Amino acid sequence: MRRTSQTGFTLVELMIVVMIVGILATVAVPMYSGATEKARATECVAALGTVRSALRNYYAEHVTFVNANFTDGDRVTNGGILEVSDTDLDAGYFSTECYTFDGDAGGTTYSIKCDVSGVVRYIDQNGDVTNG
Repeated sequence: MRRTSQTGFTLVELMIVVMIVGILATVAVPMYSGATEKARATECVAALGTVRSALRNYYAEHVTFVNANFTDGDRVTNGGILEVSDTDLDAGYFSTECYTFDGDAGGTTYSIKCDVSGVVRYIDQNGDVTNG
């Protein structure tokens, strides 16, 4: 009778591998979600910088931050007033619908809100970015 050697993994070895993969997944998933939230916030702030530049240009020409056509909650691309197009604000996580305007009737202050998937950032007339 001939003996053949069998090769392969035992059930115990396979269970150990499954446990190790499970532990790695438990550590990696929260790190990944934290990294994606940070990426969203960074993208939001970068686009808010574009809006801030457009508002400063508008202020230099009109000596007011806001236009009578802007009302609270309007998208910043509304009517092309600030010369910011939809493509300027479209990105991986955000689109133009995420950026809304909030200003006073006198045109001395404003804030732009970026809001999507729980990430909210504001920028004001001084260029200060705050968390929502």
